[in-house]
Amino acid sequence: QVQVVESGGGLVQPGGSLRLSCVASGNIFRINAMGWYRQAPGKERELVAHISRDSITNYADSVKGRFTIFRENAKNTVYLQMNSLKPEDTAVYYCNLDLQSRYWTLSRNYWGQGTQVTVSS
Repeated sequence: QVQVVESGGGLVQPGGSLRLSCVASGNIFRINAMGWYRQAPGKERELVAHISRDSITNYADSVKGRFTIFRENAKNTVYLQMNSLKPEDTAVYYCNLDLQSRYWTLSRNYWGQGTQVTVSS
């Protein structure tokens, strides 16, 4: 079994910063791509940032220059550093992992439970 747990969300004023963390535990052989998604009320879930196993990154246009995704493979952890936050960044943020639990199995997607980020004065 695999568990994926996000943390680090909260309430922050516009212009502030937060760092989200996502840790995977359990039966893990290898984690390939890792990503952060978000879903605001009444909107579809969207990709925020993505990082390959070789740390190649890409970002949604709306967060470029403000958010940074990075990973620590030895800790099975991915982070999202969010700076210069805006009210429109308010959403539930989800971690997504392309994870292989055993060397003989195919990789599959795992989602965390989500962490709320609220940007408001």
